[in-house]
Amino acid sequence: MKKNNKTAASPAAPLTEKDRLILEEAVATRKTAHDFAQKEQYTDALERIIAALKGLRDFSDYERREFKELMVVLLFDLAEVHFNLKDYKQSEKELETLFKVLDGLLKLDAERFGHLHILAMELSTRILRSRRKVMDMLVKQKINAEQLYEKVNQGVVAATDKLVESLRKVGQLLAAAGDYREALKFYAEAVKFSKKRTGKMSRKEVKLSIEMAEVMMRVRQLRPRARRLLAALLKHAIALETVELEEEILTLTEMVENQIENEPRWKQFFLLVAGKGGKKKDAEKK
Repeated sequence: MKKNNKTAASPAAPLTEKDRLILEEAVATRKTAHDFAQKEQYTDALERIIAALKGLRDFSDYERREFKELMVVLLFDLAEVHFNLKDYKQSEKELETLFKVLDGLLKLDAERFGHLHILAMELSTRILRSRRKVMDMLVKQKINAEQLYEKVNQGVVAATDKLVESLRKVGQLLAAAGDYREALKFYAEAVKFSKKRTGKMSRKEVKLSIEMAEVMMRVRQLRPRARRLLAALLKHAIALETVELEEEILTLTEMVENQIENEPRWKQFFLLVAGKGGKKKDAEKK
């Protein structure tokens, strides 16, 4: 990786007060993320990890060992959370960046960072196995959905709810496999049939639509659309007096707004961390 300043800071040189505070805040934010993850509140955990990474962008020297150490931990956390959210494609992308950052640290201290490399390899294996399992389940679920379509078309009323759930599962599996746009088609079908069944926008349709917005957020071009959908869903959630859905929508809205606002900076930041982006101050001019 290229130096961020004309004279790189020595690993033994004391941190500036600003850099020390940045690291401390990131560590504290990471702890909050860990607490959320322990409770399986992965969306909240994801939000905090992103907040910690966002804070690290203002660190003065991306060559500092302290910076790289925390980056490695946060990148692993990010990949792990996306794995638990069943976004295996995104998790794999983050592992690629993680391995690149780890490579330099292993050369410095293989004993200290070797366990993180092993954990990353284990996560990579889990992702591979999970994706294979997803593909097997996807074939079966699509067949099930086709059979339920036939029953619904034949006028079997009880089949509608089962079809909605089947379509939802196909959407979830496609999203897990990284086929986001195809997943959205199945979610849209699920919402359509569910609304036709209930005749209104109930809690079930709002929840389905929130999941749909989460998938949209994984595609850069669809994030403005996800933001508009979430804004519309918030009104329904308020009308239904579903506080937990309101909170979920507000969390996702904040996340998608940060994604849209920071997209160019995120890309450049990860390139810099991985050693491909040139100098930090050149990136800040963009």
